[in-house]
Amino acid sequence: MLTAVTLHDSPGRPLLMLGPSLGTSAESLWARCVARMRGDFHVVGWDLPGHGRSAPAPSGFGVPGLAKCVLELADRLRPGETFRYAGDSVGGAVGLQLLLDAPERVDAAVLLCTGAKIGESEGWRERAETVRADGTRAVVAGSIQRWFSPGFPEREPEVAEKLLDALRATDPESYSLVCEALAAFDVRDRLGEISAPVLAVAGADDLPAPPAGLELIADSVRDGRLVVLEGVGHLAPAERPGEVAALLDNHFLPFRKAGAESVAGGRTLDDIRADGMVARRAVLGDAHVDRAVAGTTPFTRDFQELITAYAWGGIWTRPGLDRRSRSMITMTALVALGHHEELAMHVRAARTNGLTDDEIKEVLLQAAIYCGVPAANTAFRIAQRVLDEMNSD
Repeated sequence: MLTAVTLHDSPGRPLLMLGPSLGTSAESLWARCVARMRGDFHVVGWDLPGHGRSAPAPSGFGVPGLAKCVLELADRLRPGETFRYAGDSVGGAVGLQLLLDAPERVDAAVLLCTGAKIGESEGWRERAETVRADGTRAVVAGSIQRWFSPGFPEREPEVAEKLLDALRATDPESYSLVCEALAAFDVRDRLGEISAPVLAVAGADDLPAPPAGLELIADSVRDGRLVVLEGVGHLAPAERPGEVAALLDNHFLPFRKAGAESVAGGRTLDDIRADGMVARRAVLGDAHVDRAVAGTTPFTRDFQELITAYAWGGIWTRPGLDRRSRSMITMTALVALGHHEELAMHVRAARTNGLTDDEIKEVLLQAAIYCGVPAANTAFRIAQRVLDEMNSD
């Protein structure tokens, strides 16, 4: 019933499967995003029945049926192996179903612009009737409003038109059957059963699946995180391919790539990056790191990897000094070099690492002697602002 679409052919790498949104194809939704990933995975998308390259559905199906078909597809590609999964909208709903029905097969998941229940059941049934009567062209105008953030079709007309062409080419009956599958889908009371790491990605301008639904997923699963992308609608991989690529790369990073080589003390580079990301999040906080990851572009990606692997994975994780000591050293160096933006960040980090306001003051007093009074004067002003903000929270 489902057709696989290879988006990055790398047979020796772990399998990453990508699920589409209703009315789109794997290629129209995901191709630009996959092109911006690091290339660590063999990436295969799948098309919904009657969408893209998949044949129309012969009969009705539900989201559990789609999840079963995805699992069968994965078994044809890599029999019995685990895989990573990312899906948008109904593709995300299928991801939730996979995490519930086959938890031993999914290492980690990124669920985008979706929900444990999406929309209202009656609305889906009404749309199914409309498309059965008048075809998918009847929902094109509405889809422009539902899919895209304001102004996106004008900014990126080729991207938007390719997605709308996929909608126009979709088999009306299959589209209607997916609507009915979504009308029946509701796993809100089962989210607590999901133990695999889940990154929930919301578009701030998403009308069909607003951020509150993604927040519910992140808060309810056992290991969940939420990222909200500003100025993004319902098709995040198409609207922000670079940010989504970076989010996928970094969420799946802790899972060692096949064939990874040992580089130090039995640790692979993947191990170092993974440890670095854990340390970076522990010291700087998820919100800061998520902003940095979401802002990563193909131009800056190598630099972000350098920071994560060598600064955080290579230095901050060393056992010779505790994090309190490393915070004090780092603040002193930043005062000496006049790196004021970094200093503000590391004053916050110092508090996270257990330093009190008085201890931070002592570090800056010491810096006044060895780095210079003007440098320390600016540092005190920056630290006062940061500490006032933190103490008022």
